[in-house]
Amino acid sequence: MASSPHQASQAQSQSQGQAGGGGWTAEQFWSLLDKADRRFARVRDLPLFGRREPEEYGKAFRIYTQLWRMQQEHRHRLLDAGLRRWQVGEIAARIAHLYYSQYQRTSDTALLSEAFVFYHAVLDRAYFVADSADHLAPTKHLRFLARFLLVALLLARRADTVPRLAAHIRTLLDDSKKTLQEAEYKEWKHVVQEIARFLRADSPFMNMRPLRYSFAFDPPPDTPPTVPPTVKKRGLVLSDAMLCSHYQNEVKFTDLTIDVFRMLQCLEWEPCGSFALSNGYSTHDESGQNHPNLLKDLRDAVLPPNPLKTILYRPSVTHFLTVLATKCEELPLNGMMLIYLSAAGEVGSSGFCPDTNEMVVSSFNKFDISNTSTINVKEDNVPRLWLGYREGEGSNCIYPCDLIPFTRRPLFLVIDSNASYSFKSIHGFEKGETTAMLLSPSCRSSSLGFSGDSVRQIGSQFTMFLTAPLQAFCHLIGNNGVDIDRDAYNKAEELLSLSLNEWATTLVASSSLHPVWVEVLGDPLLRRLLLRFIFCRATHSLFKLTYHKVDFLPTCTPPLPESVDAESMLSQCCLLRLASFFGAANQFSFAEVTTWPEVDAEEATAVNPSI
Repeated sequence: MASSPHQASQAQSQSQGQAGGGGWTAEQFWSLLDKADRRFARVRDLPLFGRREPEEYGKAFRIYTQLWRMQQEHRHRLLDAGLRRWQVGEIAARIAHLYYSQYQRTSDTALLSEAFVFYHAVLDRAYFVADSADHLAPTKHLRFLARFLLVALLLARRADTVPRLAAHIRTLLDDSKKTLQEAEYKEWKHVVQEIARFLRADSPFMNMRPLRYSFAFDPPPDTPPTVPPTVKKRGLVLSDAMLCSHYQNEVKFTDLTIDVFRMLQCLEWEPCGSFALSNGYSTHDESGQNHPNLLKDLRDAVLPPNPLKTILYRPSVTHFLTVLATKCEELPLNGMMLIYLSAAGEVGSSGFCPDTNEMVVSSFNKFDISNTSTINVKEDNVPRLWLGYREGEGSNCIYPCDLIPFTRRPLFLVIDSNASYSFKSIHGFEKGETTAMLLSPSCRSSSLGFSGDSVRQIGSQFTMFLTAPLQAFCHLIGNNGVDIDRDAYNKAEELLSLSLNEWATTLVASSSLHPVWVEVLGDPLLRRLLLRFIFCRATHSLFKLTYHKVDFLPTCTPPLPESVDAESMLSQCCLLRLASFFGAANQFSFAEVTTWPEVDAEEATAVNPSI
């Protein structure tokens, strides 16, 4: 197996010292730089999925580590030989990009932090300051800033780094208007607009707590709910995930949509090593100073590794199914695969509530290879999700039956679409493993905080409930969070955590809990998604604007026990506890016998000044 970036760096320390000996020449550096460029191009073209690490990564890291050491030891001689500062910056930026690429493959957030350190060093030392002799300097500088901004966003460095980078990009683009070609300028102007929209959606309120699994807000992962000894448990864990989102004109930055951005972090662990703990979440060290043992100090042996995640942006169905087949083939024996699809759907001529059993039988008959009859998909208008522009009927859309062959392995589906209901047809037709499914409402709520085109403004309501449930609840009741202080927010988080724990306890005590949900409860990341789904379902079921309106309610398959239904006394009390804290109980339809929770009047007034 190829060496990791950290190991590659250590392995080169001896050879680097030899490279700095008396026999060193500038020609050796230029030759090595050309070789590094070729290695980098190969790495950049590698697919970002698969458990086997390509050898090219280790080779590229070794070359760039050697280059970095050589320019440090012979900077003055290299400058005399024609080396420019932007070339030094490009070496460091490519090392950072290699770390980021490794993060994309392994989901190791420590590698993401290493990328941040190198990017920050390039920024602080101004390696990409405009060079009048190089007409490519503004483009290189803009590209560097955009890549650094993406890393900073993923690390939630919102206090200083993200605003600073966004301002740098705007200023640099304005200053470079005369030097950039018109097409280039328009392209980067569009990027600046994307950044502005993204930062409005990823507001400070959305970052009141980490989206990752955090010890500060979430229960310890080693204390799962106790399952009755009579229930057989296989011990499945979330090991892989595929994330795909596509809407027309949705909020995104580069190829990362706001919904995938949130789900990506929701499936990771918040670093809690000595480095992270010494800085704290809200007071991240954004100085960019290289900590001597950053990789070691960010990792914590207690935490399991993050599941491997693959992000697909507007993939063809062929590519989507190829990646899914590869990941299922490499899935560990005790692994479970999460598939997240957030896309607009074609609901079909039969409307929102077709007979799902008849639909799936019909779909299987149509796509059966032994069926020789001519199939006209346009006439049948089978419900489907669009993964790209609606130009090629078959190449850009996916049908529920496309996922049937992969149900031989444990799957956890999260479908966020107006055609999500159609995926219920998979249940009962699996090829070996029962598929767990969380399905969004067919209609999006046009409540106080979510407009009809909320996907284009702040992201999907359903995905927000799964990744940032308290913020989603506040948006639903018309509270944008501007007036919520840290103490009030933390109190609300405690109330929500109490409710989630009560739902978890009730679930494991139920004798009718389906075995697939037993496995889900055993994995901390999946358990958190399931409990937040129950909260989302209860909220929409009791919210007056969507009360008893089936199209506005999320569903799950297999069904959960009635003890956690929205109409149950437990769910009503849990929701009433939080709604009364925000002074929004009058926006929900509670049963008359529901016990009114005790809430401090001053606290309620603090979070909702209008009461």
